[in-house]
Amino acid sequence: MWRTVLGLVKASHPEPGLAVTTVAGLLAVAVGHRPAGTVAVVLTVLSSQLAVGWTNDAVDAGRDATVGRTDKPVAAGAVGRRTVVVAAVLAALATPLLALTTNPVAALCYTVGLVSALLYDWPLKSTPVSVLPYAVSFGSLPAFVVLALPGAPTPPLWLVVAAACLGAGAHFANVLPDLADDARTGVRGLPHRLGATGSRLAAAGLLLAATVALVIGPPGPPSWVGWSAVAAAVAVPAVGWYAGRAATRRDGRSAAAFRAVLVVALIDVLLLVASGRVV
Repeated sequence: MWRTVLGLVKASHPEPGLAVTTVAGLLAVAVGHRPAGTVAVVLTVLSSQLAVGWTNDAVDAGRDATVGRTDKPVAAGAVGRRTVVVAAVLAALATPLLALTTNPVAALCYTVGLVSALLYDWPLKSTPVSVLPYAVSFGSLPAFVVLALPGAPTPPLWLVVAAACLGAGAHFANVLPDLADDARTGVRGLPHRLGATGSRLAAAGLLLAATVALVIGPPGPPSWVGWSAVAAAVAVPAVGWYAGRAATRRDGRSAAAFRAVLVVALIDVLLLVASGRVV
């Protein structure tokens, strides 16, 4: 039993899942949710992250086995594919139910984001529009957090645009370590068509655009903290991709680029929390 539980945890993509859930919780605090509202947001987002992570590993199990991904629990036999599928279905069904504890408008918004993310897992991952689900799903996250407030206020456009850019940038960064393996298994999303250099440039530009939107979007003049965040959005990905290239040459794969995206995301949310200018 514990082996199965551990396999499920690893198959859920725990690192990005926890990062996104943490970001959602911090954002809920920033927009003024009370403790009960923050808990509802966190549980909804956590459930969706589990659903998407498990679906991804279940769908990719065959490809992961082909390229010898021993770090993938399903491909390595640490947990059964059927078990992961059942867990993914349960988490996907639980997500809109948890979202409904806020209000129907917010629940509908987040359900759209969940469906978009699942469509990435299949069939959009191998198409030229593979970046679209990332933009839609990440954009729906802050929209849901704001809509979940009493009265369902309209989410600021700059906040949704920033999140969409951040999600799109995450897509390009996340794929970088897997370009060679994906080529062997026929995955041809937009990053694969642009190549490693094009994907790095796209990720860097989108991350910078996200941070700039968060700095200049809210009312009032940008602070020195905001401009420092812009500088970090330039420096952190550069360091992450340099470290990632070195680790890839040494070990064949590195998640440093994607971790850099998570760092920028946390910087952006902390910027929002510190400024208090969200809605």
